[in-house]
Amino acid sequence: MTIRPLILLPDPLLRQVSKPVERVDDNLRKFADDMVETMYDAPGIGLAAIQVGEPLRMLVLDVAEKDEPKNPQVFINPEILARSDERNLHEEGCLSIPDYYAEVERPAEVTVKYIGLDGKEHVVEANGILATCLQHEIDHLNGVLFIDYLSKLKRDIVVRKFKKLAKDRPPPARMAG
Repeated sequence: MTIRPLILLPDPLLRQVSKPVERVDDNLRKFADDMVETMYDAPGIGLAAIQVGEPLRMLVLDVAEKDEPKNPQVFINPEILARSDERNLHEEGCLSIPDYYAEVERPAEVTVKYIGLDGKEHVVEANGILATCLQHEIDHLNGVLFIDYLSKLKRDIVVRKFKKLAKDRPPPARMAG
């Protein structure tokens, strides 16, 4: 397994809409393992493929509590089928926007259809942190960031800060593929 470099705001790749995964094979499973290891190393509870430079509709997450065993999950071509009218407010952060957190309101429950590493279609009904995490990561696949839910003023401040930081750091290493 390989820890991959994270793509950080303001990299325009984060705004790209990811392409569907065409087949589940050993290369994709290895990539999923790399994503899980990268997520744990960061550390985070979710990671979309685009955040490591691969515009594929795939995400990994692990919302297990600290005192529970790790429970990494892989969602390939996830699609939200239903959203509840009830809303929840959660503090969100993002591995591509390090050390910035904000309250985001989202549907409290979602139903998500996806393909697992077994190549089969699955459906999950999610609530709580799982629902929030799935919506956050699926947004990434559509080029949407959690800061897009904030006021224009707050979003502009965050973007300006990260543009300034980006000038001081070397460009990310892109993996071929």
